[in-house]
Amino acid sequence: MAMLQEFKEFALKGNVVDLAVGVIIGAAFGKIVESVVGDLFMPILGAIGGFDFTNYFLPLSSAVNATNLVDAQKQGAVIAYGKFITIAINFIIIAFVLFMVIKAMNRLKKAEAAAAPAVPPPPSAEVILLTEIRDLLKK
Repeated sequence: MAMLQEFKEFALKGNVVDLAVGVIIGAAFGKIVESVVGDLFMPILGAIGGFDFTNYFLPLSSAVNATNLVDAQKQGAVIAYGKFITIAINFIIIAFVLFMVIKAMNRLKKAEAAAAPAVPPPPSAEVILLTEIRDLLKK
């Protein structure tokens, strides 16, 4: 019983380590996606369609008359919805990549399950005994 408890504690520690590694990798992956969106996609969208989401904002006071977000925030309260659009694009990319990774992992699990044929379990002691009795009755 004590050995089972030790195994459970060991398995729990392993799960915590796995979770910590996943969080760290997820944070790093988020930074990569943020860079891809901010440094690659947004400039291309800006060059092609004239979109520059970074300076999209709604002023909340009449004192705000700046044309870029940084100056507008210095003048007063603004709703910077351009940043929200960029973060939403980041989320969509991360969600799509995670969806594809999980889909590939499920496909690999199915392939492993199909590749390994199920071995029938050995007959139980009762079945062996009943088989011997049947064979003796036939004689």
